[in-house]
Amino acid sequence: MIHSVDPMFQKALFIVLLVLPTVGNAQRVVEPRPATPPPPAKAVAPIDLTGYWVSVVTEDWRWRMITPEKGSYPSIPLNAEGRRIASAWDPAKDEAEGNECKAYGAGNIMRIPTRLHITWDNDNTLRLETDAGMQTRLFQFGESKPPAGPPTWQGHSVASWEYGGFGRSNPASPNLNMAGKPRGGSLKVVSTHLRPGYLQKNGVPYSDKAVVTEYFTVPKPTPNGDQWLIVTTIVDDPQYLGSQPEGREFGPLFGPLVRTTNFKKLKDASGWNPTPCVAR
Repeated sequence: MIHSVDPMFQKALFIVLLVLPTVGNAQRVVEPRPATPPPPAKAVAPIDLTGYWVSVVTEDWRWRMITPEKGSYPSIPLNAEGRRIASAWDPAKDEAEGNECKAYGAGNIMRIPTRLHITWDNDNTLRLETDAGMQTRLFQFGESKPPAGPPTWQGHSVASWEYGGFGRSNPASPNLNMAGKPRGGSLKVVSTHLRPGYLQKNGVPYSDKAVVTEYFTVPKPTPNGDQWLIVTTIVDDPQYLGSQPEGREFGPLFGPLVRTTNFKKLKDASGWNPTPCVAR
């Protein structure tokens, strides 16, 4: 005997057969691929910062080579509170309180006439030492948080490479392009968790809210073979920086403070002369 099949049953069976493979596929769990760790910062450095360097003071000589008098800060955009603090500068008080290093913090250390010694502390940390004030800065690549405890003169510095050139980078070596040629670039360092300090030795302040952003660039050697290091420092401090233009009560505030400092590479450690911080 031949039995007829209900058309509605046929339609329902077709839908079930159509959906079942989809359900099966949905139940499959695709295991994510493990993330590939980034290459060590040392291995993909676009520039070589290591070695000994010396300050070359070609600008602001009277504010850098000698301690300026109180109230002399023509190129620093202090607000009213910053000017009040600068006008109250008392180096004897700093000495009595053990604060001789206030001008040697991250906000100003690169402006102090000094020699630098830059080395790799490990594959992801650059170490910068100064002979003036005997300061040590650690530039850490990758994600990191400020350490527990009070702020320090040099704070917590997070570093990253900023690559130059055109075109795509080599995925395995971002310091090279797809043709395998160096791309060049610079080092970016952002420092926070800073102990309040001075932007000049004569008491020009920056606060613990300051953020110091720096760019370290090594251009091609000059025709006579000299190698230079150019450091651009940007200090952003909402507490003491940002002043109205002279004669105006309204309008945008000037700030942050931007300064560029030059260093020349030395052949060796000759002349390296560690000296303690001085307040005047």
